[in-house]
This record gives sequence, C-alpha cells and structure tokens, in this order.
Amino acid sequence: MKMRIKKGDQVEVIAGKEQNKGKRGEVIKVLPKENRVVVQGINLLTKHQRQVQSEGKTVNPGIVKFEGPIHASNVMVVCKKCNKTTRIGITREGDKAARVCKKCGGLLD
Repeated sequence: MKMRIKKGDQVEVIAGKEQNKGKRGEVIKVLPKENRVVVQGINLLTKHQRQVQSEGKTVNPGIVKFEGPIHASNVMVVCKKCNKTTRIGITREGDKAARVCKKCGGLLD
C-alpha cells in the first residue's frame, strides 16, 4: 500500500497510548508493507540486552531504549506552513505529483 507519510515529515500522534497522544515528532522510518511508521521520541520500548560475541565484535550488555513502530492511521502530518495537523491531498502538474495541505493549500514536499 502506498503511504502519504514520508521520512522526515513532522507528525502528531492522534490515537494510541495516553502518554503519546498529542506529542509531535519526526518520522525516522516508514514501513509500507506493515502500514506503520517509526517516530522519533514516540512509543519508546525497553529491551534488556545480553552481552553477545559474534565475528570478533562484542555487543555491550544493558538496558536499551528504542522507538517502536506505530500504525500510520494513529498519526497525522503537521503542515509546515500553518503548523496544524492536516489531511494530505495529491495534486498533479504534468508528470509530477505533489502533496498538499487540505487546510491551507501549502505544499508539504
């Protein structure tokens, strides 16, 4: 499925965990096959890492925090021009397509 959210977009969480709702962050990674996105500072998960030695490299043990994926329907893109959450429209000019803010008409690309 083609996604309208791209890496580098500013998004706001509109649904999900209470501690994440209303927070804004930048999209780090897009997973289109799973329809999920990874947002910086949102959905922080904790993993207890064991010390592992493989191919002469050592992975340090400890508690590692990292961002987990969140479903794309639970985030909304923030327009750079009007600084509000918005739906995304697609306009075509010749052979090019551009993403447009539905509220103010500003370009998102």
